[in-house]
Amino acid sequence: MLRREGWQINHKRVYRIYVEMGLQLRQKSKKKRVSQVRMNLEQAQYINQRWSMDFMSDALQDGRRFRLLTIVDLFSRECKMILADFSLTAQKVVDALEQLRQKSQMPKAITVDNGSEFASKRLDAWAYYHGVGLDFIRPGKPVDNAFIESFNGRLRDECLNANIFFSLEDAQLKVEAWLKDYNDVRPHSSLGNIPPREYAQRFNNLASEANFFNLQMA
Repeated sequence: MLRREGWQINHKRVYRIYVEMGLQLRQKSKKKRVSQVRMNLEQAQYINQRWSMDFMSDALQDGRRFRLLTIVDLFSRECKMILADFSLTAQKVVDALEQLRQKSQMPKAITVDNGSEFASKRLDAWAYYHGVGLDFIRPGKPVDNAFIESFNGRLRDECLNANIFFSLEDAQLKVEAWLKDYNDVRPHSSLGNIPPREYAQRFNNLASEANFFNLQMA
């Protein structure tokens, strides 16, 4: 615009004057995300209302690093999936969620951190298409996602630190064995001392009975 008005000037001179006058640089506006819900995170009141996802990492016996994706229902405390792979891209996260969706397991919202895989366009598009909200915690505030942090700590203490993994397949098998015990056997004090999957089944049975009763009364 200045050149169009006849000023003999370049961008360096403009920037120097801009700084000397104490003007503020324009901040880049964040790109809009179609699925992100900007609201205070509410406590889950029923199954599949809110899930949480996070990443962990460990190493094989030969030193090769691998990652794990953990997905947990915040109401029933049931772990929906633990996926181990050398690389967990945004597409693999989407594929894992799609696998759960095809088993008729879908949350209303998923709490995630601000990692690039969770903030990707692929996951954003998948969540928007299926009506799932993505709730991002505050940067640097893992306390906003406290339960999965606790779950991951238990997984590390009881499984990752207690086993030697000779291959990725070996790691997946050992993690899944731990997961079965966690979901199906181990009682949880916060669930009335019953395992997460049994708690989920009881809740679903009560919900079905309530719906049947309401239909009979209608």
